[in-house]
Amino acid sequence: MKAIHQLQAGFANGDAISNEALALRKIFRSWGFASEIFCETKRILPELRRDACELATLPAALQPDDIALLHLSIGSAANELFRQLGCRKALLYHNVTPPEFFRGMQEQLAHQLALGREQARALAGVAEVNLADSAFNAAELEALGYPQAAIFPLVLDFERLRGEVSRARLNKYADGLTNILFVGRGAPNKCLDDVLAAFHYFQRYVMPESRLIHVGAYTGLEAYEGIIRTRIGEFGLANVELTGNLPQAELNACYRSAHVFLSMSEHEGFCIPLIEAMVHDVPVLAYAAGAVPETLAGAGVLFTEKRFDLVAEMLGRLVRDAGLRDAVLARQRERLDLYEQRDLETELRAHLAPLLEPRG
Repeated sequence: MKAIHQLQAGFANGDAISNEALALRKIFRSWGFASEIFCETKRILPELRRDACELATLPAALQPDDIALLHLSIGSAANELFRQLGCRKALLYHNVTPPEFFRGMQEQLAHQLALGREQARALAGVAEVNLADSAFNAAELEALGYPQAAIFPLVLDFERLRGEVSRARLNKYADGLTNILFVGRGAPNKCLDDVLAAFHYFQRYVMPESRLIHVGAYTGLEAYEGIIRTRIGEFGLANVELTGNLPQAELNACYRSAHVFLSMSEHEGFCIPLIEAMVHDVPVLAYAAGAVPETLAGAGVLFTEKRFDLVAEMLGRLVRDAGLRDAVLARQRERLDLYEQRDLETELRAHLAPLLEPRG
């Protein structure tokens, strides 16, 4: 049986690339291909090791006409192995965060990101098919010397997003407070310190009876978590919850409880939580950085200047101004409908078509 196997740098719960790899594996298997996910075992969460295979075993599992699909997002042994494989190859670029965000905070991660950018440049021309999950990322690939990259947006499991909701967490947040939500890794490029600054104005001057919820892990970035916790104290904020990563049912409850989703991130190659917020009918207020404007595609509310007082006022309007809120949600529903109406499985098959036929 011909195979389409995927390689990636890490495999974890709640990770957008890991979730997409699982969705793609399901698609590839439905096409009649053998399909597994390969990653260094040390970078696979123990509870997920039945869902992924050790990276070093991939070469022995491949035949010349098999396909290897690399998810490129950071410096990794997977990137080096991909170059050496003797099979047919496709690359899907998720962007490599600029290492400057992590200098002085997590030097090891900054090194991995710098390596990722070097490896991305070195992989130009290695794959027969090059994909990027946004035009922003495609432009970056082309700047690195790749031939024109096709755009293939992230594949989401909408059934999971609309699935089980934790009743306990839903009840916890149904206490009359206004809930401002951000979902994303606790990393410097996500600018959680700016989220806190905006929430400070919001809680002090706009809606005192409010809560800020951040869902996302600070694993490996404990120094940044320390800065965030210190800022919470310095601002004198009440009702700030740093939940870490959550199971899907609890994450769904956070979205369901949120009044507004606020993003201050300064680097995004796509930003899946924006789409997730739309799924749960939460108005989005976001800083227009990276691929964020492209992902929103005219939905939500964008701002280009980090005036924390004005951001706080807009948060208040999105909560209180029924006309504005309804208009924003109506446009978000249109955007979500367009996203869901795309037949991404057919698009993917068309992109991979040059690889699906035997070599001439």
